[in-house]
Amino acid sequence: MKTSAFPAESELSDAMAQEQKSALAERLKFLRQRSGLTQGQVSATSGISTSTLSKIENGQLSPTYDVLLRLAHGLEVDVAELFVNAQSHMGAGRWSIERAGQGEIHDTPLYHHRLLFSHLANKRMMPFVTRVKKHRLHKDEGWSRHDGEEFVYVLSGCIELQTDFYRPVTLNAGEGFYIDSRMGHRVISTGEDDAQVLWVSTTPDLTRSPQLT
Repeated sequence: MKTSAFPAESELSDAMAQEQKSALAERLKFLRQRSGLTQGQVSATSGISTSTLSKIENGQLSPTYDVLLRLAHGLEVDVAELFVNAQSHMGAGRWSIERAGQGEIHDTPLYHHRLLFSHLANKRMMPFVTRVKKHRLHKDEGWSRHDGEEFVYVLSGCIELQTDFYRPVTLNAGEGFYIDSRMGHRVISTGEDDAQVLWVSTTPDLTRSPQLT
């Protein structure tokens, strides 16, 4: 059987995800050391255990969005600065363009996020395009809760929104939801394949303590 001399698309995607994980690890360590903080000190202010923090800094673990928010709070930086040296601040008359395929990749066991406009600091929204992976979740797996609000619009596939207070809701392409992010929630793909969504989350005020429950 004739085999291709080029790597498969999945292999390229895995390689890119690992590269992004390493970049996040290096950036996180740089920001911590720049502030003269130990892992224990960041752990105390963020609510992230030192063992988890160590794994992230060594590129052994991809943090969830909740964990990213807590890390940003613990380091007293904008979430965007965990990925790039954020230089631009939104102000009167500013704008930014994101071309097709651009954005910072953040891959987790449940989601493949492409963070948009990650170079902008002090945004009031965090937009990303997310592939919700087809994954069988355990009862307590994948739940998220944090300050702010979220909007999700299904681009393709089928998802189910599960929350603390409401019955699960199935959403197809062209449908979406808007929620208070402080309510426990998770999104799963219920179709035969991964689902693709546009996800927008408001960024919490770093002067307020994040909810760690």
